[in-house]
Amino acid sequence: MPISRSIESQIIKRFSKHKAILIFGARQVGKTTLIENLFKNRNDVVFFDGDEADHRDHLSDTTSTRLKSLIGKNKIVCIDEAQRIDNIGLTLKLFTDKIKDVQIIATGSSAFELANKLNEPLTGRKYEFHLFPLSFEEMANHHGLLEESRLLHHRLVFGYYPEIVTTPGSEIENLKLIANSYLYKDLLMLESIKKPVLLQKLVKALALQVGSEVSFNELSRLVEADKETVEKYIDALEKSYIIFQLPSLSRNVRNELKKSRKIYFYDNGIRNAVAGNFSPLENRTDTGALWENFFISERIKTMMNKGADAKYYFWRTTQQQEIDFIEEQDGGLTAFEIKWKMDKALFPATFMNAYPKTKTHIITQKNYPEFLI
Repeated sequence: MPISRSIESQIIKRFSKHKAILIFGARQVGKTTLIENLFKNRNDVVFFDGDEADHRDHLSDTTSTRLKSLIGKNKIVCIDEAQRIDNIGLTLKLFTDKIKDVQIIATGSSAFELANKLNEPLTGRKYEFHLFPLSFEEMANHHGLLEESRLLHHRLVFGYYPEIVTTPGSEIENLKLIANSYLYKDLLMLESIKKPVLLQKLVKALALQVGSEVSFNELSRLVEADKETVEKYIDALEKSYIIFQLPSLSRNVRNELKKSRKIYFYDNGIRNAVAGNFSPLENRTDTGALWENFFISERIKTMMNKGADAKYYFWRTTQQQEIDFIEEQDGGLTAFEIKWKMDKALFPATFMNAYPKTKTHIITQKNYPEFLI
């Protein structure tokens, strides 16, 4: 039985609204499978693949007349890896403006590249969705909460990429293939990303600093590149859904860190593949960092899959008082301390005095599911 994705129902609700549906996400997270599952029982769907040269030719610099002849009587048009197609924004605009009885769906693995081609042409004409690797919630729904909870140690090491989940026994081989062959495929097509060796060195440096504050100056020395290049590459990695940044929360306390950041990976398996470490948890020194990366990435995936509008931070002072993860939604704050081996923690009085209405939770191996479903 195929694994149901949380955003499927949200996408279906947007059908027949005379707007393009855009699905962003890294390569190999299941975008193609998602749209195939959505339309498996329909015979009025036509698929195009931006990785195919002839498909790109048909959809680049085209006209509504040519598009109508291309799609025939089909009522749904799916364009996979749309960021590969020149002037894709204008093509999608022709569908929404000139062929209104057809639902257009486009997927893209590089949000920045596809979005840059879309923003002007598709203003007010699109719905955007983000597809991530499989989530704890999706897998709990698929084969039960108890079964998924038993796999926690495995998920912390190998993550949730669909191919990793569905082909047990080949995790290391498949993760290395994803990390080496697919992860940077679209990034390396950008004019601004000219040094693949530098990109790989930077990603590995970030993998080894998960859970720690990141200094762009320090990274630039580590990878032997200027700070501006490091910032540009990190921005590209973030916009291609490989990593995400948590800024420091700074509003009320004089000695709060104001411009610090932490960087996490959307998937633990990719992080470990990049770091070159698939050792079991009992043999590792970075289990706490893996647990932190797992919970924070899963919490963000859960919230985004539900369509929640939230912002995320960490908090620290110059005296090293710290809170792992802070969520802001509807003007309220929720603070999380993420502990692997202990179930007690104190939230700093400095923070609680400055933000007195904050909800607080200590996340442990016992209670984490209630925050991810």
